[in-house]
Amino acid sequence: MAAKKILFLTGDFAEDYETMVPFQALQAVGHVVDAVCPNKKAGERIKTAIHDFEGDQTYTEKPGHLFTLNASFDDADPRQYDALAIAGGRAPEYLRLDHKVIEIVRQFAETGKPIAAICHAAQLLAAADVIRGKRISAYPACAPEVKLAGGEYADIPVDAAITDANFVTAPAWPAHPEWLRQFLVLLGTRIEL
Repeated sequence: MAAKKILFLTGDFAEDYETMVPFQALQAVGHVVDAVCPNKKAGERIKTAIHDFEGDQTYTEKPGHLFTLNASFDDADPRQYDALAIAGGRAPEYLRLDHKVIEIVRQFAETGKPIAAICHAAQLLAAADVIRGKRISAYPACAPEVKLAGGEYADIPVDAAITDANFVTAPAWPAHPEWLRQFLVLLGTRIEL
């Protein structure tokens, strides 16, 4: 298997686990992962947030780690990448307002390249208008946006994921094992024990 080159979109207050775990796991299996954020360069850091499920009506939020970006957003050219991964948390809330971010998501969707989106990352997919007719999972609070964008909201367990065409989506970080497994299948990654 040849290593794939993956563009990883994240930003300030992205969910800590949804940034750290996929970034490291995809590298661990041999892929090249370029983590970028608008208006930031390689070597700059973003703040992350830890979202937890503690029995309240929604998740709780605590400060996470500082995450160092390893690539510059301005240099991100979708034609140079095999796939796109998008962290959840609060970052997609403002990332969807960036015209270049929306254009990048559209380019990956139009070319049929694999797109892995977790939690609130569905907000970017909806804003880019790329999920019409697709079954998309997300954090439940994003269900209205998925539906308004013409997608079918997949109400699945928090530790599950769903693949529809080139999209792999999941509700939140408890789904990492399944979300990453399905993304690796789309990437053609083979892991032999």
